[in-house]
Amino acid sequence: MAAKDEERERRLAAALRENLRRRKAQARAIAPAGAKAGEEAAARSGPGGGRTDDAS
Repeated sequence: MAAKDEERERRLAAALRENLRRRKAQARAIAPAGAKAGEEAAARSGPGGGRTDDAS
């Protein structure tokens, strides 16, 4: 059964790597030209870092 678990772990790792590649490619396609990932995230959150409460 250990061999079966190892094979499953290898398949999951490969699937996760492929998913990460797809998500990165998608993010690059969506991001405006010349914008860095950190700048894009900051622009989406807006002032206050995305806070919704009124307490300061």
